[in-house]
Amino acid sequence: MNILGQGPVRKMVSTLDSPVAYRLPIGLTEVPMNPLIGQHVSLRRSGGIRCRACGRETAKSFNQGHCYPCFQKLARCDGCIVRPETCHYAAGTCREPAWGRSHCLIPHTVYLSNTGGIKVGITRKGNEPIRWVDQGATQALAIRTVPDRLSSGQAEVGFKSFVADKTNWRVMLSGVPAIQDLAAARDGIVAAHHSATGRDLPGTPPTDAVLTEITYPVMAYPEKIRSVDLDKTGAIEGTLIGIKGQYLLFDTGVVNIRKYGGYTLELACA
Repeated sequence: MNILGQGPVRKMVSTLDSPVAYRLPIGLTEVPMNPLIGQHVSLRRSGGIRCRACGRETAKSFNQGHCYPCFQKLARCDGCIVRPETCHYAAGTCREPAWGRSHCLIPHTVYLSNTGGIKVGITRKGNEPIRWVDQGATQALAIRTVPDRLSSGQAEVGFKSFVADKTNWRVMLSGVPAIQDLAAARDGIVAAHHSATGRDLPGTPPTDAVLTEITYPVMAYPEKIRSVDLDKTGAIEGTLIGIKGQYLLFDTGVVNIRKYGGYTLELACA
């Protein structure tokens, strides 16, 4: 096997192209992944775990690549990151006020996407394509612009009364989903929310919103989706048949690269 890269990994870097172009940051290099599709590839643990924030070695990864002390003290590991409607910056209890100002007190986008079904999500304004690709969306449409993360969470809560807010990763990896009319879904949800509450949803409709359609470098989808846990198996090897979201699809199983941030891995190809 020809070693292509070795060292701590981070989530794959994507470029919105047709199809999406992926690179895997591993050690001191970024390995282009699209050319490996159709080839015999191995990905194996070859060392310990280094915290993504402080760089120290850790026996266990918390919140996708953090040591326990960083997990305990960093605002980016707080519960309000996954539940933005609970943002507590205004209460003066943010664990990293400077980080909160640069990441949370900035405009956010609320969007609908198709990841095997329609879902609502949020992201920092300007980060939309990266977020949509990371989730494996095949369609996406910005539906609201809000001034900060708290407002985005409040808007998301209003939308998720009518539509899912989580991706079913097994469905997302099972094939190309049916096309959805996201604009019609948006209009129906806005009307239903107003009818039920008498209030408009937070934020304003973006004036430049256009439907984004995304294709992925997949030669075949797995007939049976089997998630491989590198903590248990130590490695995955087989033909790389595709990449979608942050998942590498092998004919022997699938692996979520984002889960292994900070892990020391070795990527090789026959």
